[in-house]
Amino acid sequence: MKQITAILKPFKLEEVREALAEVGVTGLTVTEVKGFGRQKGHTELYRGAEYVVDFLPKVKVEVMVKTADLDRCIEAIVKAAKTGKIGDGKIFVTSIDQVVRIRTGETGEAAI
Repeated sequence: MKQITAILKPFKLEEVREALAEVGVTGLTVTEVKGFGRQKGHTELYRGAEYVVDFLPKVKVEVMVKTADLDRCIEAIVKAAKTGKIGDGKIFVTSIDQVVRIRTGETGEAAI
């Protein structure tokens, strides 16, 4: 089992959710986060004063998938989230040793 963690631009969230649903993902967790990468934030003008926004709003999408479904899910996320501009985000993949569904007690891939 694998956990996919994707950091994305907020306006791409719905497209990514739809793309994952099309490849069979039944559940995901979304967190609103702030951060920066190579773009190092940006400068904004507010009421005539210029200020630097160091941390940009992003969303973190976490999905648990079977190892066999990993490549299809990553492809779906990349296709849906890509704008071709700096700040599109990153995808991290982590191995998961065990999963337990609390309600039923199911473990392993059955719990996903």
